[in-house]
Amino acid sequence: MLVGDMFETATVDAPKNDLSLRDYQSKILDRLREGFQKGFRSQILYAPTGAGKTEMAIALMNATKQRGNRAAMILDRIVLVDQTSQRLTKYDIDHGVLQSGHWRYRPLESIQICSAQTLEKRGSFPGLNLLIIDEAHAQREQTIEFIKSNPNVKVIGLTATPFTKGLGKTYQSVVSSVTTAQLVEQKVLVPLRVFIAKEINMEGAKKVAGEWSQAESEKRGMQITGDIVAEWIQKTHEIFGKPRKTIIFCSGVAHGADLSKKFAEQGYNFVAVSYRDDDQFKKDVIEDFSRPDTEIHGLIATDILTKGFDVPDVMIGVSARPFSKSLSSHVQQMGRVMRGHPGKEFALWLDHSGNYLRFREDWDAVYHSGVHELDDSKEKPKREPTEREKTESKCPKCGALWPGRSDTCLSCGHVRERKNQVSAVPGKMEELKGSSLLDKQHWWSQLQWYVQNTGKSPGWAAHTYKAKFGVWPRGLLDVPLPPTAELDKFVRARLREYIRGKR
Repeated sequence: MLVGDMFETATVDAPKNDLSLRDYQSKILDRLREGFQKGFRSQILYAPTGAGKTEMAIALMNATKQRGNRAAMILDRIVLVDQTSQRLTKYDIDHGVLQSGHWRYRPLESIQICSAQTLEKRGSFPGLNLLIIDEAHAQREQTIEFIKSNPNVKVIGLTATPFTKGLGKTYQSVVSSVTTAQLVEQKVLVPLRVFIAKEINMEGAKKVAGEWSQAESEKRGMQITGDIVAEWIQKTHEIFGKPRKTIIFCSGVAHGADLSKKFAEQGYNFVAVSYRDDDQFKKDVIEDFSRPDTEIHGLIATDILTKGFDVPDVMIGVSARPFSKSLSSHVQQMGRVMRGHPGKEFALWLDHSGNYLRFREDWDAVYHSGVHELDDSKEKPKREPTEREKTESKCPKCGALWPGRSDTCLSCGHVRERKNQVSAVPGKMEELKGSSLLDKQHWWSQLQWYVQNTGKSPGWAAHTYKAKFGVWPRGLLDVPLPPTAELDKFVRARLREYIRGKR
């Protein structure tokens, strides 16, 4: 078998199983195949939450099976094993499940869905050709050792957040073909409407390995439980006219229980779930919550809803667990409410943690440009925004995040008075004072398109960028994007100025 041949039938035979891939999904599989042909043994498949990574994984395993080879997929939670098995059954694809006591134990099938714990205990998997690892950013030592001990197995790690330190030691490349911004444009995902609410005060809180301890977050989070409940009641009625499905990311088990109690006192049914609950209870609650006619207004959890939680009609997300450095957790949480659904034009994000401003620069970059390299040091403690930056980041009337460089709040229509904010301090965030990193990356990517497609030099791109923003490009990705009419107009105007100068 040639390296990469296992993927050749991934899209050809998909229709008979009622498994069809979008264009960007097919492109990702093509790039994975090219990577294996180049000699990469292990690769990261990066795609935003909601992009359909499970469907891509199923297409890969089905293609491997049709070539007469064996494929397996590792998931680290029983509920995720069941969900993936159900998805394969939906597409009428025979498979087995390697999980203690599972009714679908069929070791001779060419496709195996495995719990990480079961596969790690086995230590080997005879005849395996392709191994797919779900949530690859959450590296498990035993899984990494399994990869090292089986050098003939091709490996693909799935993740929406490939920021974990050390991923580059396990995986040789990262592959993608689509960004969050593009999926929003295609209406696969929906945009967020962000409100900066009263946040948990983490000043002076204890940190462990650069991250605030959960005990500290929980203790301080409970101090604003009443504000979280009041803010949700106000916004869900103000924006939607009634309660809408919500997920809340709280700071700990006690905080979740306190929130559930306070919501109940106001007449709303919010169910708290945690690692302390048995798997059947969590499964039943999520299944109930997934129904269109559910009587559950919201779910409350610390982190168990960041993996495999697929309820696309959730309209509101509440962030109430502060992170000092975990961009992965922040992005995973937002992704849970951005999934598209009929009639869903946007999702509401109520930020009580301060995470949105804390990670805004990195999120803008990921949102617009995606991820193109591993171990890029994004997971480091972030500088805390100043009080002035926090104040300037939101509408003084309704608390909504200011939209880019606009002076009009898109939520309530309030118009702010523009003051002279020419000053710029090196190393400081600039989103709140003029052009955002997203704006700059967008312009730089368009200029890279000119370099790659019209023969312009990299120096021309840098000088054109400086003419626009007054500074040289720094920390931006050389990812080309087709130019907009605005940039084309700017480039033509620069050319006319140059010609006049020559004359």
